[in-house]
Formats: sequence, C-alpha cells, structure tokens
Amino acid sequence: KNDSADGEVGGKPRRVRTAFTYEQLVSLENKFRQTRYLSVCERLNLALALSLTETQVKIWFQNRRTKWKKQNPGSDINTPVFNPGP
Repeated sequence: KNDSADGEVGGKPRRVRTAFTYEQLVSLENKFRQTRYLSVCERLNLALALSLTETQVKIWFQNRRTKWKKQNPGSDINTPVFNPGP
C-alpha cells in the first residue's frame, strides 16, 4: 500500500499544477486561434512574452489541441484556421 500524499510509488513526485494568469490564458487562446501548432521559434517567443517556460507552453498547446478535438469531432486539426474579416 502506498501512503504517500502525492500518490506516487517511487520515482519523481508530480509537478505542481501551473496556475496560468488571465492574461496568459488570453494570449495562449489568441495564439491557438491563429495556429494549432507552434514552431520552436514561436513557442520560445510566446514563453518569453508570458514569463512561462517553453515546456509549459508546449504542454498547454498539447492539452488545448486535445480539448479542441473533443469539441470538434470529425474536424481535421490541421486545416487552416478560418478568420472571418471585420
């Protein structure tokens, strides 16, 4: 039986969940609306602009794509993002 508080059996304990600020989430969502996938350069620039690590941005995009796929069954995640004009 494992009695540790974090539920891990050996190995590294789990990371503390990142609590994104409202501004970070708005920026991440806006970027996601522009593109579903970031280049290495885009990821680095976004991480620096938002005071996050590249890994945090990468994982956020991975999770957001998963959420998008669930919300848009049958849609192709690779299709260009449609931005209607004003």
